[in-house]
Amino acid sequence: MLPNHAPLVIAEQFGTLASLYPGRIDLGLGRAPGTDALTTHALRRDSTAAGEQFPRDVQELMFYFQPAEPGQKVRAVPGAGLDVPIWLLGSSLFSAQLAALLGLPFAFASHFAPADLHQALQVYRELFKPSKQLDQPYAMVGANVMVAATDAEARRHFTSVQQSFINLRRGMPGQLPPPIDDINTYCSPVEKASVDHSLACSFVGSPETVTRGLQSFLDATRPEELILTSHIYSHAARLRSFELASQLRTTLAAPTRESTASATNSV
Repeated sequence: MLPNHAPLVIAEQFGTLASLYPGRIDLGLGRAPGTDALTTHALRRDSTAAGEQFPRDVQELMFYFQPAEPGQKVRAVPGAGLDVPIWLLGSSLFSAQLAALLGLPFAFASHFAPADLHQALQVYRELFKPSKQLDQPYAMVGANVMVAATDAEARRHFTSVQQSFINLRRGMPGQLPPPIDDINTYCSPVEKASVDHSLACSFVGSPETVTRGLQSFLDATRPEELILTSHIYSHAARLRSFELASQLRTTLAAPTRESTASATNSV
């Protein structure tokens, strides 16, 4: 969340990581403060002003990763001259446009804010300008994926995420709660509709169920990469979900650019 940090600090922090782990570090930049107003104040940040200067801060950060010029007064140490891939993260059209204009890869937060997903991808691809980092658009989309032996077991795991989102909207954020048998007993129909909208890009069920949902999602969005999140209360069940999800790669067909299929929520 770049508004919470000085670009020079981020350049040096990620320069350090890239020096320790060459070729393994990506830097994703978000424009939102990523927290509430009280925490933003504690960070001594003006979220409104920071958001407005985000494009300038991104370009400043990119500058610090360039090889230092002779006599350059301010430089990132380490950081200058290192190849740290920069991504722009977003849940609206703003970062999609900026990523396109700067020629950067773009990751959309469809796993919790899917409303502008398709329009953002369209804007990014249509406005993209080649850069030193990329010669063509490169997009990533996020999805909640929870795989278990049966649909019923996976849906029960999914209630932890649903409760978490409902709690957040009630002004009671906290740790991930344990699953329950029926999410409808936990919330009102209005709350349920709201959380269903936010978590529309969720694929929950047996391997067969999740494969069908993910395939439709990939056909509709045509991303270069897919990033998965699986907030399951049981650590063992979470690991098993990722294990099963990794096995789906052999059954999913790569989407074609001409595909016009519609995404389907398999929850």
